[in-house]
Amino acid sequence: MAQQMEPTTGQKDTAEGGRAPESAQEQLLCGLFAEVLGLPSVGVDDNFFALGGHSVIATRLISRIRSTLGAELGIRDLFRNPTVARVAEKLKEGRPARPALVAGERPEVLPLSFAQQRLWFLDQLEGASATYNSPFVFRLHGAVDVEALRGAIGDVVGRHEALRTVYPAVDGQPRQVVLPVGDVEVPFRAEPCTAEELAERISAEALAAFNLSTGLPLRVVLFTVAEGESVLVVTLHHIASDGWSMEPLWEGVASAYRARLAGVAPEWSPLPVQYADYTLWQQGLLGGVLDQQLAYWSEVLRDAPQEVALPLDRPRSGVASRAGGLVEFGLDAELHAELEGLARRHGVTLFMVLHAALAALLSRLGAGTDIPIGTVVAGRSDEALDELVGFFVNTLVLRTDVSGAPTFGELLGRVRDTDLAAFTHQDLPFERLVEELNPVRSASVHPLFQVMLVLQNNSECSLRLPGLVVEPECSVAAPARFDLNLSFSEHHDAANRPVGIRAELRYAADLFDHGTVTTFAERLRRVLAAMVADPEQLVGSVEVLVGGERELVVSGWGGGGGPVPAGTVSGLFGEQVVRDPGAVAVVDGDRRLSYGELDVLSDRMAARLVESGLVRGGLVGVCLGRGADLVVALLGVLKAGGGYTLLDPEFPRERSALVVAEAGVGLVVSSTGLRESVEGIAERVLWMDSPWEPAEESAGVVVPSVVVGPEDVACVMFTSGSTGRPKGVVAP
Repeated sequence: MAQQMEPTTGQKDTAEGGRAPESAQEQLLCGLFAEVLGLPSVGVDDNFFALGGHSVIATRLISRIRSTLGAELGIRDLFRNPTVARVAEKLKEGRPARPALVAGERPEVLPLSFAQQRLWFLDQLEGASATYNSPFVFRLHGAVDVEALRGAIGDVVGRHEALRTVYPAVDGQPRQVVLPVGDVEVPFRAEPCTAEELAERISAEALAAFNLSTGLPLRVVLFTVAEGESVLVVTLHHIASDGWSMEPLWEGVASAYRARLAGVAPEWSPLPVQYADYTLWQQGLLGGVLDQQLAYWSEVLRDAPQEVALPLDRPRSGVASRAGGLVEFGLDAELHAELEGLARRHGVTLFMVLHAALAALLSRLGAGTDIPIGTVVAGRSDEALDELVGFFVNTLVLRTDVSGAPTFGELLGRVRDTDLAAFTHQDLPFERLVEELNPVRSASVHPLFQVMLVLQNNSECSLRLPGLVVEPECSVAAPARFDLNLSFSEHHDAANRPVGIRAELRYAADLFDHGTVTTFAERLRRVLAAMVADPEQLVGSVEVLVGGERELVVSGWGGGGGPVPAGTVSGLFGEQVVRDPGAVAVVDGDRRLSYGELDVLSDRMAARLVESGLVRGGLVGVCLGRGADLVVALLGVLKAGGGYTLLDPEFPRERSALVVAEAGVGLVVSSTGLRESVEGIAERVLWMDSPWEPAEESAGVVVPSVVVGPEDVACVMFTSGSTGRPKGVVAP
């Protein structure tokens, strides 16, 4: 996967003229610009991004400047100073380069990298799982030399230590153990397969779990479907690979296969470093760069929302099944060109435009105005890593501020500042950040963000085998790592004109229906079109309803503007009790309550609340799980003339205490099973599951004589607000 900075201007095949370099440093920089851009020459005043520079190339340029000139240049520095002349001026500040990555002596015990530690921990937590499998499927037309292909895969595994590393635990602590080439037997199978069986067998291969303690993080199977037609399935575990790894992997397999066809081993220059060297180098950075970046991220993410409110079809369960679904869609060439033009005019990148649109849509769908979105960067900040297979990608959190009714243009400015600052501090491993911030852990909620956004702009690379026509197969259904995972890839023709953007939207099937996510994709397309049509319109005014939704809301659910019944919730409920007391009102698993039963139970709850001191207009905190008791409690509060504010049992205790204090809540309704969540946060707690009899024994079933009006407070709903501090909104 790639860093999220891509060209926002039309690319050129060569630099067009320009002033010649005036110093040795400018001459070296012109050479480095030309080298990474693949151009014969670059002038001193030529714009890096206008010449076709994007995030992957920018990372390589920064690394080449570091190794050649011994100077440090940040991604934000290059973005703001995109010419040789301005880079040379920036380098006069004299920031020393970070230590170069070189192969060195290794300790007896090799630790895992920070990214690997998280995957290893999740593997231990979830057990056998395909969550972090990366399957690749290729259809091969022609006669495959099976033994040459087997040998080629073995050659690549021998070349890249990450592909022959296992991760056993000793005394509960994982370590990397690199297996000697002579001791490795690559899991490679060649089997016949009928066309009817193929899809099922591909899925079984792709979703089979790895044993990280004893098995290689790679396996290969070649299915022979017919004479001259085969399907190759290569499955890697993410602990040993990432998106950038595919180029050296497939190029290595191709060159080794060519050599094996000729009956010889491939002749490769030794790699300058291996993944274990990177791991040790990364840990050496902790004393300086990473500690500094940790302070930045700790401040930026202070009080950030723990969970984004998404338009879920179903509530979260305690543990996610990881079942996933996929919606594929596209943006046509015209919209692609308009988005690039919008990016140029506002001095941002295409990724930033996509980021702003996604944040705007989430906000319009009820996510609030403080929206953390995840993204990834390649993590290969040293040129020694360019040709290495391994897991280097890092995750960043982009905390997006949509507060204050901004226009799209203003939102793009905010996103630009947010993203550039994040990319400047991209070295801190996400796992270290999670460890430091220590958010509330849940088996069903990804920490710090739940929506991932990626723009793939690393070079497209696929397997090319001599003597064969190789076609990548369609995407394999993959487990869901996030609630929503949105991946874009842009495409240009031979003249570098935009021809469209492809998108994959993967979703957690536990939470969303396929139709909901399809509609989400259409809403996002609509927001993007609105942005290019009028960047100065307010984010809050953009139309996100699609199809016949507006007609449904206005004329269907809204009844065509007919009269709205007067009265209150409890009053309307009472009318329904009179009409049909035996009708089912609440279904909670096997438990069912009729309207008559719910009426009696909520009357008793209202009486308990009044006896506990609740007066008309008072607020009650309600801390209960989803179920019939919650309905009884809320209706009881309304009948007693009070208003309620919900306290989620999964909230941190500190947040619940803050809500209680902000709202002036003196009484909380809960159950004894949630005692630890509520004790001490309010003056009084009414335990719903504790025995109760009315204070006056003759009262029988008590119905409080409280007059409730339509304008009385019914609910105070707390949202995070732009600062992450809960803010209450009153509903009558």
